[in-house]
Amino acid sequence: MDTAKTIKELRENTGMSRKDFSEHTGIPVRTLEDWEAGRRTPPEYIPRLIAYQLKYEELVKGKEDNLL
Repeated sequence: MDTAKTIKELRENTGMSRKDFSEHTGIPVRTLEDWEAGRRTPPEYIPRLIAYQLKYEELVKGKEDNLL
């Protein structure tokens, strides 16, 4: 799977718009747009790092829900 498709799928799986995803990850909107359109390619570790961040947040949220 190419990087552009991976990043777009990660964002879409969160249900966030590019603007919201940008604010959430700290990646500028224009950069996300360029990555998703394939105009620019991020370093290869970026999609993995985003995926790890999202998975971590999901796990933390799950643990918080279990405590309530």
